[in-house]
Amino acid sequence: MNFLYTYETLKLALPLTEPEKARFVIIGVPFDGTTSYKAGARFGPTLIRQATLNLESYILDYDIDIAGLPLADIGDVAVVAGDPRRTADRVRKTVEEVLRVNPRAIPVLLGGEHSQTLGAVEALHPASYVVFDAHLDLRDQYEDNSYNHACVARRINELHVREVMFGVRSGTGEEVQYAEDHGIKWVHARDYSLDAFIELVESLPEPVYLSVDIDAFDVSMVPSTGTPEAGGLGFWDVVSAVEWLVNSKHVAGFDIMEVGGTELGDPTALTAAKLLFYFMGVSGSMK
Repeated sequence: MNFLYTYETLKLALPLTEPEKARFVIIGVPFDGTTSYKAGARFGPTLIRQATLNLESYILDYDIDIAGLPLADIGDVAVVAGDPRRTADRVRKTVEEVLRVNPRAIPVLLGGEHSQTLGAVEALHPASYVVFDAHLDLRDQYEDNSYNHACVARRINELHVREVMFGVRSGTGEEVQYAEDHGIKWVHARDYSLDAFIELVESLPEPVYLSVDIDAFDVSMVPSTGTPEAGGLGFWDVVSAVEWLVNSKHVAGFDIMEVGGTELGDPTALTAAKLLFYFMGVSGSMK
């Protein structure tokens, strides 16, 4: 079927089905309109898809081949250049249409600026928002824009969604105060452990939206993300949390955002693609 705000582009090199029949529906969001340091997130969806060509579809850890899972890829959202709010509206409407034709589907965003997570959250109405991110993203405005990538967690909080954050190592004093005033829990990358993750997440109401800003990982793994920060998490830190979350909570939506770069084989995209496969693998292995 055709989606109003999407267009055909490179898709995952896996057997694909129609969105009406899929468990996972891939949506690319090639938006790069408010990047404040290192441009390139517009190429994220394409680079992640290309990076999957390097990966085996069989996941050793779960004894599952994700090539056998019902998977759809509807292409990329046609972004509104320089306008994160209007682009997020298109993301919202696209996710809403996916759910209309298949209420059981899990929308999976590949991006693209983290600002665009807002559109998916607006469509899914989760009770909780779990995010891995180097930054608090709780500014009210940044560069005179309330929908800048540095404001996304604040806009989501204003939707009365419970928020917990992991891997944080950058923010302002005002953001820390906002988090304290609004009951937003976060764990510094230096203090992160699976036990710390479970402690904050196990009591969260469902459904949960899971977002991974790729800059949560250590910069050595993701050098082409838009706002890289040293001192981040390791790959298995995040995978172990994803495994626990998928097996313990209803995850209604998932995204991997802020993947940048311009070349094939960029480790940023390779990290994202591997994480995508692990998310689908552990979700697909559940009975």
